[in-house]
Amino acid sequence: MSTGHPTYRGRLAPSPTGFLHLGHARTFWTAWRRARAAGGRLVLRNDDLDRDRVRPEFIRGFLEDLRWLGLDWDEGPDCGGPLRPYSQSERMSHYATVLAQLRAGGWIYPCTCSRRDILSAVAAPHAGDEEPVYPGSCRGRKLEELPAGTRFSWRFRVPDGGSVGFTDARLGPQVFVAGRDFGDFIVWRHDGLPAYQLACVSDDIAMQITEVVRGADLLASTARQLLLYRALGAEPPGFFHGPLVTDESGVRLAKRHESLSLRALRAQGRTPEELCAGWECASV
Repeated sequence: MSTGHPTYRGRLAPSPTGFLHLGHARTFWTAWRRARAAGGRLVLRNDDLDRDRVRPEFIRGFLEDLRWLGLDWDEGPDCGGPLRPYSQSERMSHYATVLAQLRAGGWIYPCTCSRRDILSAVAAPHAGDEEPVYPGSCRGRKLEELPAGTRFSWRFRVPDGGSVGFTDARLGPQVFVAGRDFGDFIVWRHDGLPAYQLACVSDDIAMQITEVVRGADLLASTARQLLLYRALGAEPPGFFHGPLVTDESGVRLAKRHESLSLRALRAQGRTPEELCAGWECASV
């Protein structure tokens, strides 16, 4: 990683659907350290689009937990900045503009398939823990062909057989094949909300992010997002996929691991210095 680059812009993007755990802490600490080592700016973004699970106490919680870890940021929902708003729930008009751009370019199509439909399709193999590869049932469907009131999502059409490659700052060269490693993916949900891939790419473009730091479980998501950058005519950022933190059984941490939440660890008397010990080697 080069240091002292004045144009570096990194980001922290917690989702307030639960309290932060040790895995979040490692990823956010790494993003913070890389931004500070590069002499750049760090953006805090509140990824609060999940209406069913977002709670005000979780927003207060991640602000408190991140500060307890010793992290700081230059722009965010609590301190403002030139590219506000920094909460995704306040950026719906921006996402709608991006969706319209994808529609105008012919990159997306309306899809009425449910997850059960996809899982039951013979031509929809599983890709590990990833979502099943979409069998293309609605490809070629046009919006005007749908009966009034039909529930549908907007799905991005991937170039089957096309390779999507990038060089990860930690893991090196990565290559995924569209249609094999991942299929057509949702960019706008039937409930009127942008899906993760569209919202993430839209905001990283608008907030001028130059490097995305996240967990290694999102490598295939990066391939999907690179196709969105291409469709939108935007330069993608660099990527750093950090190691995952697991429990004693080797299972990747999730928000259900309440015993490893930062507030639970803090209540046990653990210190930020103790938790972060040994992370340095994985952040460069």
